[in-house]
Amino acid sequence: MSDSHFDLQQTIAQAKKGQQIAFSLLLDKYWGQVYGFQLKRTENENDAEDITVQTFSKAFDKIQTYDEKYEFGTWLVTISKNLHVDLLRKKKRNILDGKDTSKPEEVNSILDNSPTAEDALITEQNLATLLANIKKLKPHYQQVIQLRFFNEMSYAEIATELNEPINRIKVKLLRAKKLLSEIITDSK
Repeated sequence: MSDSHFDLQQTIAQAKKGQQIAFSLLLDKYWGQVYGFQLKRTENENDAEDITVQTFSKAFDKIQTYDEKYEFGTWLVTISKNLHVDLLRKKKRNILDGKDTSKPEEVNSILDNSPTAEDALITEQNLATLLANIKKLKPHYQQVIQLRFFNEMSYAEIATELNEPINRIKVKLLRAKKLLSEIITDSK
């Protein structure tokens, strides 16, 4: 996308109004910068992609808090850096918790247990509720959720299947997950 056709402040204003195309434009413009930053930090493509998706998800959720005094790219990278630090802290905490296990036989017995009939029933009921909530989404959001989580397709495979750019698929999926989360929260 050429910068001559891209007005950042206008696009941010549109995003603050919830216009989906603005989110897509921002994602297209800044995906490479944030992903590249994370790839250098994590040295792992999957981790870099996951953190980048989380970065845009958080940024789009908090777009109202963006202050135009700062560069938008810097704001995104700061969010991304903080998410990575949080992830590292969480991993470190889990490792420390694992080393501090005073009763390893309890951990092994938990890991060896297969789901009980009650567990299967609860899972089935939760899945039925989840599917009912997914059906409340618009059809194009239902489709990306279905392809990503039930068909376990990659972003690239979904983009090919739907004949859309991969970044647009990522935005759709972010939006679909956010809307689904709101539906689930409202139904509780």
